[in-house]
Amino acid sequence: MLPMNPTRASESGDLTIRALQAKVDRWIRIYGVRYFSELTNLAVLMEEVGELARLMARTYGDQSFKNDAEHSALADEIADVLFVLVCIANQTGVDLEAAFSTNLQKKTLRDHRRHQNNPKLNTS
Repeated sequence: MLPMNPTRASESGDLTIRALQAKVDRWIRIYGVRYFSELTNLAVLMEEVGELARLMARTYGDQSFKNDAEHSALADEIADVLFVLVCIANQTGVDLEAAFSTNLQKKTLRDHRRHQNNPKLNTS
């Protein structure tokens, strides 16, 4: 499962990604009994992303809510997606902090001029 020694928080007091992974792991072990299978969690992730997409389409897109009860907090839906994504990372042994850092470096090397030179992004 979680192969790292998590730190509680960064020097600024913010929750680190490693600490988030540890917090989710503790929650699963205390309240969730165990992780769902990886494939089940993938399906749950798709479900949560769908709920986020529905809210985004109705809040920022052209669709409207069917009734007032459908309004829900964007932050809560994003947190649901993050929770399941962290579960998948934990159960597959992915250190999200290291993976994100490596991924951002890759994007920076690949795209450091690409977006600045994109006329579609530079229109005012």
